[in-house]
Amino acid sequence: MELVALRTFKAVVEEGGVLAASRRLNTVQSNVTTRIRRLEEELGTILFFRKGRGLELAPPGRVLLEFAERMLQLERQTAAAVRQVGAETGELRIGSMETFAALHLPRGLMRLRERHPGVDLHIVTDTSEALVEGVLAHRLDCAFVAGPLDDPRLAGETVAEEELVCASAGGPIGLPLILFRTGCAYRARALEWQRQLGQPSGHVMEMGTLEGILGCVGAGVGWTLLPRRVIEQSRHADQVELSRVPSELARVPTLMVRHRDSPALRAADTLAAAVRAAAD
Repeated sequence: MELVALRTFKAVVEEGGVLAASRRLNTVQSNVTTRIRRLEEELGTILFFRKGRGLELAPPGRVLLEFAERMLQLERQTAAAVRQVGAETGELRIGSMETFAALHLPRGLMRLRERHPGVDLHIVTDTSEALVEGVLAHRLDCAFVAGPLDDPRLAGETVAEEELVCASAGGPIGLPLILFRTGCAYRARALEWQRQLGQPSGHVMEMGTLEGILGCVGAGVGWTLLPRRVIEQSRHADQVELSRVPSELARVPTLMVRHRDSPALRAADTLAAAVRAAAD
């Protein structure tokens, strides 16, 4: 049973079909179909039922998925352990909230480059919720997310603490709240502050970038809740007014999280220490 076939099988399960899986794997549909067919022939059973235009796991497929995840996880752990030897070549897959990537991550990455020049860095930004899912699925080696976080599958350490403040061009009353999409850890706190201000809960706009949010806030389109240091160091700092929010909403720890089943990576340890030092 080849690992490439298991990776293909898992992609089809997660994407819900052959076409989406082929795009994710950067291959043609016929390759995906052939690998699944050969896997079914090797195991002597069907793995999927057709459901409309998509696929649904058959009972044998559900059993295979559990073992496939274990085998692919073992492959990743093996590769990671080998990377610790010698020159430490290989890759480190890092996830970060956009606000943290803008403020703290660059200095940590500079230190990481100095200490581990042979490591290939892959960096993605997303919401805390999506990043946690990436770590749990072993798509990321580590991620910087907003806490608190309580998941026994994860190991986390605090690397920074942020103070959230209300940012507006002249007061938030009457203006829509501008937020990152669902999954952002700051979102729930902002919505609670909106409720305490007595504003309608549906008075919300969503944007995908930090620059977009602060630009619109500076233009008087709406208001937001973001870390003070992020706003003060942005090019929009002179266009917005900052006001405090209650301490139970304002203080937010940033954690670097890793999967407990993953092997220790010295490059990740270096990054955590560097980011912690930079954030102090």
